[in-house]
Amino acid sequence: MALTQRLEFRQSQSLVMTPQLMQAIKLLQLSNLDLTTFVEEELERNPLLERASDEGPAEASAEAGQFADRDESGGQGGDDGFGGSAEGFEPGQEEWMSKDLGTRAEIEQTLDTGLDNVFSEDPAEAAARNAQDAAPTTYTEWGGGASGDEDYNLEAFVAAETTLSDHLAEQLAVAFTAPAQRMIGQYLIDLVDEAGYLPGDLGQAAERLCASQADVEDVLAVLQKFDPPGVCARNLSECLAIQLRELDRYDPAMQALVEHLDLLAKRDIAALRKICGVDDEDIADMIGEIRRLNPKPGMKFGSARLQTMVPDVYVRPGPDGGWHVELNSDTLPRVLVNQTYYSELSKKVGKDGDKSYFTDALQNATWLVRALDQRARTILKVATEIVRQQDGFFTHGVAHLRPLNLKAVADAIQMHESTVSRVTANKYMATNRGTFELKYFFTASIASADGGEAHSAEAVRHHIKQLIDSEEPTAILSDDTIVERLRASGIDIARRTVAKYREAMRIPSSVQRRRDKQSALGNVLSTALSDRSRNTEPA
Repeated sequence: MALTQRLEFRQSQSLVMTPQLMQAIKLLQLSNLDLTTFVEEELERNPLLERASDEGPAEASAEAGQFADRDESGGQGGDDGFGGSAEGFEPGQEEWMSKDLGTRAEIEQTLDTGLDNVFSEDPAEAAARNAQDAAPTTYTEWGGGASGDEDYNLEAFVAAETTLSDHLAEQLAVAFTAPAQRMIGQYLIDLVDEAGYLPGDLGQAAERLCASQADVEDVLAVLQKFDPPGVCARNLSECLAIQLRELDRYDPAMQALVEHLDLLAKRDIAALRKICGVDDEDIADMIGEIRRLNPKPGMKFGSARLQTMVPDVYVRPGPDGGWHVELNSDTLPRVLVNQTYYSELSKKVGKDGDKSYFTDALQNATWLVRALDQRARTILKVATEIVRQQDGFFTHGVAHLRPLNLKAVADAIQMHESTVSRVTANKYMATNRGTFELKYFFTASIASADGGEAHSAEAVRHHIKQLIDSEEPTAILSDDTIVERLRASGIDIARRTVAKYREAMRIPSSVQRRRDKQSALGNVLSTALSDRSRNTEPA
C-alpha cells in the first residue's frame, strides 16, 4: 500500500469553549458578592468600562462652573448673606487698624493690666503659643487622615473591636518573661478557635517548636488560668473543670459529674447520682451549677463578621391573585461601555500594539455587559418557573411543597440542567414566608400510600416535626409509630428514612425525648410543690 500526500476539505460543527464562554458560565454560579468583586476587578483592568452611576466629566465641570458663577456674582458686590456687601468689610478693618490707641500708659490703664501680661516679649514664643492654642481647622489636623475637602468619615473614630487573640496576647506578655515560653504561648494562642478551645492533640505543636511536651504542658497550664475562665481548654470537660476550679467548686463529686457529661446529655440522672455518690437534691444543685457555666468562653470577644444575606429575587403577591417575581436591582452591577472614549483613542493611537489592546478591551467590555444582562435574564426566568411550580408553597406553606427536580425546570424553560444548577447555586429568594436559597425548592419525591400524587421530602420532614412537637410526655412516638401515622396520612415511607430525616433535623431518639420531657415535667412539678408549700406556711 503506497503512502501519498493530499489535501482535503472537510466541513464539521463543534462546540468550542472559548475563554469568554467559560467566563460567562462562571458568572452564572457566582453569588452577588462574588459578582461585585469580579466586576470591580474588571473596572480596574479595562479602561473602556465605567459605572453607569458615575458622574461624567462634563457634568462635573458644569457643576463647577455653576459654583464659579455663583462665587463671581458674590464677588461683584452682591449681597453676602449678612445684610452687607463683601467689599464693605475691608475698609472698616483698615479704619480700626489706623486708629490711634494712645501711649503705653494709656493702653495699660484701659486694659487694667501691664502689656507684658498680654503680649509676650519674645515673638517666637508668642507664635508658638498661638499655634498650640489654635483649634484644628481641618479634618486632617484631628488625625482623621483625610483631606479637608473630603466627606466626613465617622468610621475613623470607631474603636477597633478587641479579639480573643489580642486579649490573650496582652496577658501573655505579663505572665512570661522567658522568650521560649512566650514563643510557645503565642503559638498556642494562635491555635485557639473562636469558642476559646485548643486542638485535642498538642504533640504537633511541640514538634514544630522543637520543644519538649513537658514545656508545652507547663505553658498550657498557665494559659488556662487566663481570662476568660475556661479558655485554652481542649474539650468541654476540661473547660468546665477550669471554671469550677476558679469558683473553688471542683470537689470529687463534681469531678465525677464533669467526667460523665455524656450521661448528663442523655438525662440519665439515676446513673449520675450513683456515680457521684450524692442524693437527689445534691445532684440537682450540681447540675444547676454546670448550667451556669459558660461552655464557649471565647464567644464574648470579637469574631469574624458575618455577611448579611442579600436576596437576588423578590416574590410578592400580585393584584390578580398570582405572584410577581422581580430581580433585586441592588445586587446587579451597572456597567457601560464608553464608546466615545474608544473613538477618541482610535484616532490618536498609531501603534499596532496599542490598537489591538484597545480593540480587545472593547470586545471584553461589550461581552461583559452582555453576559451580565444574560445572567440577570436567566436568573429571572428560572426563578419565575420555580414560583410557578411551587405556587402551593407560597400560598399555603411548606406542607404543600411539591417534588421538583432540575430537569422539570430545565424542560419548562428550554435550558440545560447544568445551566439551571449553576443559576440556583448561591442565589436567594425573598418571599412572604422568609428568605430561601433557590435550591431549597428542589426536593425529592416520596411515593403516596394510596397511589396518588407524590409528596415532597421537605413536606414530609415538616410533617414528622409536627408529629414530634405535638406528642405528650407520657406518650412518646417511636419511629415505627411515626411511620404508621404517616402511612395513615397517605405517605409511604420506610422507618430508616424517618430516622434519617429526624437526625437531619437534630431531633433525638424516642428514648432521649422521653427522658428530656419527663425531666422537664419533674422540674415543673417540683417548682409547683415548693411554691404551694411556701404559700401554706403559717404567717
